[in-house]
Amino acid sequence: MLRSPGAKNAVSETGSLMLQRGADMPYTLPDTHIAVLKASDIVGTYEEVWPRLREREGNGNMPRTFLWVMGPSRTGDIEQTIQLGAHGPRRLHIVLVDDTKENS
Repeated sequence: MLRSPGAKNAVSETGSLMLQRGADMPYTLPDTHIAVLKASDIVGTYEEVWPRLREREGNGNMPRTFLWVMGPSRTGDIEQTIQLGAHGPRRLHIVLVDDTKENS
């Protein structure tokens, strides 16, 4: 299965991707997850994400729920063997859209 909901922000410090949870977004992600993200939505640290979310939601509100995706999930719980995709996507692809004024 393949799915591509829009990402809200990314944090370069940790390589984390933020997806906002809503009625059209399940709690689980498919084996192959492709996210589309505007280059201007990449921030340096987690601390920079919160003001952007409040501004986007309006009136200083925060989204009800969101997901942090930090790459393909992995676990060693099963017979101490590393398994990919146990709790999330096996493959994560991020498509960056250059939204700078020079390329408009």
